[in-house]
Formats: sequence, C-alpha cells, structure tokens
Amino acid sequence: MNRKVIKARDVMHANHLEIDGMATVAEALSAMRKERSEVLIVKKRNENDAFGIVLLADVAKEVLARDRAAERVNVYEIMSKPVIPVEPDMDVRYVARMFQSFGLSNAPVIEHGRVIGIVSYSELVFEGLCKLIE
Repeated sequence: MNRKVIKARDVMHANHLEIDGMATVAEALSAMRKERSEVLIVKKRNENDAFGIVLLADVAKEVLARDRAAERVNVYEIMSKPVIPVEPDMDVRYVARMFQSFGLSNAPVIEHGRVIGIVSYSELVFEGLCKLIE
C-alpha cells in the first residue's frame, strides 16, 4: 500500500513577514496587523547568524502582560532564536510530530538558507490532513 505524502512545501503559506531585530515591537505589530499575520521572521544580521521568530503570543506575554511600552521594546528582546526549521520536503506527519516534540506552533520552511514560507498547525490540519483524507 502506497502512503500518500503531503510535504511541508505543499501546505506552507509563502506570504510571510520578515523584520529586522532592531525594529520596535510597535513597528512589528503595525506590519503584522496590516498583513493579518500572527508570526514574524526576524532576519539574520549576517550569514553566520540564525533566524528568529516572534509570535503574537510573545508580544502578549513579554510586552502586554509586563506593561512594557511597545515603542520602547525591540523585536530582538522578545524573539525566540534560533528557530527550529522545517525542510520543504518533510512529510507533514513528521512536521506535526516535530511540533509536538518541541512544543512548537509555527516554524519557518527554509531552503538553501532562505525562508520560503511558514507552516503552523492550521496549515498542517486544514491543508495537510484534509489532503490526506481526500
């Protein structure tokens, strides 16, 4: 029996936001709100650096809950870094297992050192699982 394989690249959303770590959280929120995004990729500073990630949950926990001024907090202060990347050709079943094992909810899909998309539980379930049961 051949198992149907759905890859991360098949379910990721390619439209993602990238921001400099020196940007303020206020600037990041403005971009996220405009694009209706819940996740930001923090750009590398140089070729030897790692990507970072900021989720709306990070903003809520690190800025809102602590009553910090979004205009005075830089993205690098609240980001998670380094990110755990997903290979574009990884089976969505393994992506889901990786999310569970490492407590992730979002991950960048990285190919040749570039972020080509973002995958989250939403894409895994609504795109991946739905394609598997079709």
